[in-house]
Amino acid sequence: MPLVKLSSKGQLVIPKAIREKLGLKPNKPLILEMVDEHAEIKPLPDVKRALKGIFKGRPSMCEALVQEHRNRDISLFPRFSPRAGKSGKRP
Repeated sequence: MPLVKLSSKGQLVIPKAIREKLGLKPNKPLILEMVDEHAEIKPLPDVKRALKGIFKGRPSMCEALVQEHRNRDISLFPRFSPRAGKSGKRP
């Protein structure tokens, strides 16, 4: 078991073998958690990788919104009505 020391700034060096085993890289966020009377350090899960592909095969929200927009009756919105002048006000 490697022995590490805490610096005067509260920093510690994680031994290379442990960093490699956990896949830790510089500036990678870590979770520091108190468990009973000791602390556990865990790498923060890669959210992008964990969520990648979860919506695959489902209908596109973007396509549904575009279709809904195209189906709107523009006459319900007087400001955007073709009869409105450039100022957006009705004559």
